Amino acid sequence: MKAKIFTLALIALLTLGSCNSEPTLQKYFVENSEKKDFIALDVSPNILNVDKAKLSAEQNEALNSFDKMNIIAFKADKSNQAQFETERTKVKAILKDPKYQELMKFGSGKDGASVSYVGNDDNIKEFVIFANRKENGFAVVRVLGEDMNPNNIITLMSVLQKSKIDMEQLKPLEQLLKK
Repeated sequence: MKAKIFTLALIALLTLGSCNSEPTLQKYFVENSEKKDFIALDVSPNILNVDKAKLSAEQNEALNSFDKMNIIAFKADKSNQAQFETERTKVKAILKDPKYQELMKFGSGKDGASVSYVGNDDNIKEFVIFANRKENGFAVVRVLGEDMNPNNIITLMSVLQKSKIDMEQLKPLEQLLKK
């Protein structure tokens, strides 16, 4: 009888302990994607609209390491500045988690951007771009992939220059850019 109670208590403890209530970017995206001041979209690699036959082996490798992009943006205006500050603070707190290693930061004061990544130098699983401006709002872009590395990202930038981006996938972001 004691063994059963001990086993049940252990299972309950493990179940409760495995529930991670810490905020993550993924949870943030899910919780806010349907809210009125947010714009959320997923972008697939086919947005680049490139002829893979015309790419070098290195460019194809970089393109194949990229799985998708998740974007969430908060559109700020005069009526929601308090909510903007609250949401921006939440994102900044999530990005302070040690798993997000900051590559660069630019801007000054309350406007600016940062680029962070999750993983190690040879196997980056996620790049995160966070840009914010008090007048417009903020956007968080998660570039997800497997075995990405800094060289792949630089190479992917050269592929972007050759691509004919499918703007239809980015239509929802037009709302954020309009004043």
